[in-house]
Amino acid sequence: MTGMTSVIAQVTAAGDRKSLLEYVRAGGGIGYFIILLSLVAVGLFITQLIRLQRSRLSPEHVQAHLGNLLERHDVQGAMQFCRDETNACFLTRVFGAALSRCCRSAFGFLELKSALEEAGQQEVARLYRATDGIGLIAAVAPMVGLLGTVVGMVGAFDTISTTEGVAKPGQLAGDISIALVTTVQGLVVAIPATAAFAWLRNRIDSVVAEIGETVDELASRLEGASKPAAAPPAGARGRPTPQPTPPSGPRA
Repeated sequence: MTGMTSVIAQVTAAGDRKSLLEYVRAGGGIGYFIILLSLVAVGLFITQLIRLQRSRLSPEHVQAHLGNLLERHDVQGAMQFCRDETNACFLTRVFGAALSRCCRSAFGFLELKSALEEAGQQEVARLYRATDGIGLIAAVAPMVGLLGTVVGMVGAFDTISTTEGVAKPGQLAGDISIALVTTVQGLVVAIPATAAFAWLRNRIDSVVAEIGETVDELASRLEGASKPAAAPPAGARGRPTPQPTPPSGPRA
């Protein structure tokens, strides 16, 4: 055990003189895979950062045009506007699904609020799922680093066994470098990826809360004016109105 400790100390001391590129190479194939994971995580984070902008989830011109349609109670026009792919965004997907449900429902726009809530929850869940890739990388990267550690230590002990316990530090340096460097690489990727994943989740909550106020304001333009008229009682539906009969005169 003391001999292994001295070997690690010698490898670490020698590693102080290594450049960053040499550290990367020391990780071997597993280290390169971890670097690939880091590049994917950066790409996913930038993509989500762009997609979660308020101007993309609820553009001003889309919000204004949809508001005008709802103000005129043009429900069919609003549904066609929301279905248009050129207007596709968080706001139109929520309103399009909610208006379609209300048109199919027997209660009409009386359940507009619940329809908007359900459609909004589905869209928020879709935004959450888009961030799962970063969360997966944050969980996998340290496990891949641990795999590199195990592979490196197995290689080091195999070298010791083949040299009958008299292996020189230089013979063990490669395997021990893999064991140590891959662990560091995995943590270097996992820590910022975990922070980015949490930040994106909070960003979704913040932006959706802001858009929720806009949705409530637009929905209020349909309340009252678009409620269906009350239907007559079932027993009286289709029944002819009785006509008064003239009084009959005295019989002769």
